[in-house]
Amino acid sequence: MKKHKQLSNLSTFAFIIAFLLTSCSSIIGTNKLKQVDEKTILHYAKKYNINSTENYELDTAYFTFLKSFDTKLFKQQIKNHYPPLQALYYNKTGQLQSFQINCYAGGFPNLKWNKNGIIKTFPPKQQAPLDTIISLKTQLKFLKPLSNTEKSTTNDYYYIVIIYWSKFMGRQSKRLIGFVQDNVKLATDKRVKIIYVNTDNFFADNLK
Repeated sequence: MKKHKQLSNLSTFAFIIAFLLTSCSSIIGTNKLKQVDEKTILHYAKKYNINSTENYELDTAYFTFLKSFDTKLFKQQIKNHYPPLQALYYNKTGQLQSFQINCYAGGFPNLKWNKNGIIKTFPPKQQAPLDTIISLKTQLKFLKPLSNTEKSTTNDYYYIVIIYWSKFMGRQSKRLIGFVQDNVKLATDKRVKIIYVNTDNFFADNLK
């Protein structure tokens, strides 16, 4: 019985993944999803104007963590935390204040991150629904530093912005990064730290 329930939950989660990558990503055009080495990540990080000292990779264990939630109670929240392109704005207490994901952006051929002028203020106005299932502390547990990543703390910042990006999302990653970087410039009276998280291997490993 327990095994059947686990399989059922896994099937539900697999459906969510498939939904996200077909209905949210393929319509805007993506590169081939495959494993990448650190050299490739750093190459595209430079191409996308990412600060290499703040560049991380998402641990594949994050998949198991998301899967641990009850899919009946938290189906929408899980789905919202799984898309390949995300910008999560946390305040200094670790609470999510603004949440941007590709599935809510809309637009063709490029995603409209500034739809209805939501990123003309800092932090951006609401796009994806806010939730409390993943705090900043939890997010940071699943980030793996790269060779150029500098050890640092988030304690001295009023806001911490985490950007999920990937090679396989191509120019959509670059555009999201640019929009967030411009948005952060509006926070003239607050110290803001941007953390960049590559998700290529996370998706390649879990969608074999």
